[in-house]
Amino acid sequence: MSGPAVVLVGPMGAGKSTVGAVLAERLGVTCRDTDQDIVEAAGKPISEIFLDEGEPHFRELERAAVRTALAEHTGVLALGGGAVLADETRALLAGQPVAFLEMDVSEAVKRVGLDAARPLLMINPRRQWRTLMEERRPLYTEVARVVVSTQDRTPEQVADEILAALQLPSTQPENQR
Repeated sequence: MSGPAVVLVGPMGAGKSTVGAVLAERLGVTCRDTDQDIVEAAGKPISEIFLDEGEPHFRELERAAVRTALAEHTGVLALGGGAVLADETRALLAGQPVAFLEMDVSEAVKRVGLDAARPLLMINPRRQWRTLMEERRPLYTEVARVVVSTQDRTPEQVADEILAALQLPSTQPENQR
């Protein structure tokens, strides 16, 4: 099967980019982040896209970025937190080696502070994060082949669990992990 070696989904702050980098190193491939693809293509941060053009426009850019990355990238692919909202994206993820990185709100607070420049968390960030997760958790679970908690775990521990669950061979010897 062509396509990414691993696709990471989950909420903002779950560690998709960090775990993705560890997985890419272990697998001897590159890591790609669709949010970064969008920023590079638009020439501005996601928060500015939300403010200037609105969420619907951002979601269009996101669908296109995911579609392109799934077709082109053979390494580790990290998707933005809301990418799974699109029916098209969920359909494209069917059969892919997807890992859902999950955490609870207390871990999100530790990682992103919930006061960062995240457009969907601007008003009452804790409640907003919980609401987003209630909406998105079933979608993350739907597309995932494996669900891995990042709660109080290192990126290396999370990567080890993903590699084992997806039965992917690491290029890094066991004693160097």
